[in-house]
Amino acid sequence: MSAMSSFVVALDVGGTSMKGGLVSESGAVLLSERRPTPRAEGPEAVVAAISGFISHLAASGDGNPAGVGLAVPGLVTDSSAVYAANLGWRDVPASSFTTLDIPVMLGHDVRTGGLAESILGAGRGLTDFLFLPIGTGIAGASIIRGEPYGGSSGWAGEIGHTPVFPDGEQCACGQFGCLETYASAASVGRRYSQRAGVEGVKAEQVVSSDDPIAIEVWDEAVEALSLALATYTLLLDPSVIVLGGGLAEAGPALFDPVRTRLIKRLAFREAPPLVPAALGVDAGMLGAALLGWRAAGRPELGPGWAVDVRSGPLVS
Repeated sequence: MSAMSSFVVALDVGGTSMKGGLVSESGAVLLSERRPTPRAEGPEAVVAAISGFISHLAASGDGNPAGVGLAVPGLVTDSSAVYAANLGWRDVPASSFTTLDIPVMLGHDVRTGGLAESILGAGRGLTDFLFLPIGTGIAGASIIRGEPYGGSSGWAGEIGHTPVFPDGEQCACGQFGCLETYASAASVGRRYSQRAGVEGVKAEQVVSSDDPIAIEVWDEAVEALSLALATYTLLLDPSVIVLGGGLAEAGPALFDPVRTRLIKRLAFREAPPLVPAALGVDAGMLGAALLGWRAAGRPELGPGWAVDVRSGPLVS
């Protein structure tokens, strides 16, 4: 392929920031930048900011990009951003995100990260696993036969709204006892703060504390997570469960008790291994790069990329 189309634009759009880059056919990250997401200014401003970021990245490359891959939150198809509560948009076609005359493919942010982990990271070589990033919220990517599963209407993966304690606290979604209400990083900090009568406590402080209230809150988070993962395991039989996101940085403090309780709950079968995600904060952008090459008609790219799982793709 000529230099005129030897890279794609990859963009991972979050509620507070966007991470974008240029990724070559070999998987080399030629450029990587961040910009804030102006969601307070409304959905039109967010779409315009994405378009401007794509144009900037494209102009920074040597030649024209072969395609664009976008990882966005909410309900999404390959060709349309259907709905995102935290960004406020509805039914935005892929073509609206750029003024450039190049193919664009959209993907759900978590499923796109799961695609990257499947091809490049902790799920490499596996056909069926769960990718579960635990951050401000919780959503999962079910990788089935090597591809993220979106479900009949694009809502698959909302494991964060699995009711683990049906008579429990009300979730922001309107349901009661959701996993996300107990085990997300934001909820762990919030629930401790409410019980202890203090403000601004972060999840990592709760995890490392020997305060009885902190121990109780963390125990409830682990219990909720083990319940949800036991249900998922019995339904879909994943070969591995890949835990990512900020809360996975707790390491053994998270993995050990969740593993112990998951084994106990699955009395008649073995529990799937719990492993940490390999790509970290780069998973979304790398997955978007894979989408960009698919948009360009190069779906075969990715499996051969040289990736150092400690630091991401090798940089040219």
